[in-house]
Amino acid sequence: MDFVSVRDMNQIEGVSLSLAGRVALITGGSRGIGAATVRMFRQSGAKVVFSYRAAEAQAKELVAECGGEEFCVAVKQDLASAADGAALVAAAIRAFGRLDCLIANHGVWPPVDAPISTMTDEQWRSTLAINLDSIFGLVRASVAQMQAQPALSGPRGHIVLVASTAAQRGEAFHADYAASKGALISLTKSLSSELAGQGIYANCVAPGWVVTEMSAAALEHPETSKKVLATIPLGRAASVEEIAGPILFLCTPLAGFISGEIFNVNGGAVLVG
Repeated sequence: MDFVSVRDMNQIEGVSLSLAGRVALITGGSRGIGAATVRMFRQSGAKVVFSYRAAEAQAKELVAECGGEEFCVAVKQDLASAADGAALVAAAIRAFGRLDCLIANHGVWPPVDAPISTMTDEQWRSTLAINLDSIFGLVRASVAQMQAQPALSGPRGHIVLVASTAAQRGEAFHADYAASKGALISLTKSLSSELAGQGIYANCVAPGWVVTEMSAAALEHPETSKKVLATIPLGRAASVEEIAGPILFLCTPLAGFISGEIFNVNGGAVLVG
């Protein structure tokens, strides 16, 4: 089955994925899932701020593709602490004056297997700092802005955290990554319990294997790829658009009764919530 783009969906009479008038902040937006999400949010009418760490050329190209800085702004920002997250939210507010959607997509997956008996303190702390501490700072600052700004029609705001199937079933030799992503699932449920009554929706998208630069080494290795694909009932890894689509959906009126949900997007690989 071919992927149906958001552009095509918006042309279907009676179905709207419009985010016109909204401002979205998307972390890790220069490549992979993040870049696909930036494109879809722009196609849906949102203004977008996205972060990047090193891929400056790709970030500039994406801004131009999305209509220029009147509609899309790239911010170079390390995300390894709560203060880093807060700084990025402040930059997004300076760019467009408000914030309606936070998509926490960035993260690190150390590519070398690390048995728990020999994993270093430095690796553990670095992974949790990037994958969890910075997201705490992003969420705290974003919620404060959503609560303070004039509300548009509909929800006051949307938060979508990007976790992983590793958060639910664990991952041998990558306990740091799995633990950090598992924390995002608990954070999602806590945020929803606290904020849904205020009109701020919190959900989580948990991808399985996706064709990105981060996963390329594993998916291109014949033996590793064979093992990976054997665990996926659909028999393939996802495209980045197939992850970005559910992220967009969760920020639209069509998801108006969904909060605190863990949205598995993994080809049937993990049948748990």
